Amino acid sequence: MKRILIVDDDRIIGEMLKYMFNFRGFEVWVTANAGEAYHTILQQKIELIILDKFLAGLDGIALCTTLTTNKNTAHVPVIMMSAHPEIKMECLRAGASAFISKPFEMNTLFENIEKVLGK
Repeated sequence: MKRILIVDDDRIIGEMLKYMFNFRGFEVWVTANAGEAYHTILQQKIELIILDKFLAGLDGIALCTTLTTNKNTAHVPVIMMSAHPEIKMECLRAGASAFISKPFEMNTLFENIEKVLGK
């Protein structure tokens, strides 16, 4: 069972994604807090991070850069998402493995997850 962390300050989106991932057999954690995200990645052996660009009090791109350059978390792929598709290249330069524009189709998200996880 793959372990996914969703980092999004919109609780409704986080819980909706958690439900969909659980339904597909993933084990899922949801947080809006960067510090909690870091600890969850390490403690729960997270295998994929779904990260929103806009977080309360924090830029998701900055968090992506931190996670992808930290020796303890760099091995965990990040899929970034945003309602602003023009920031795709900025997210990829920050180390994201993929970018999803909001709103998105769940099939598109799962296709990207399969690519990133190498299925």
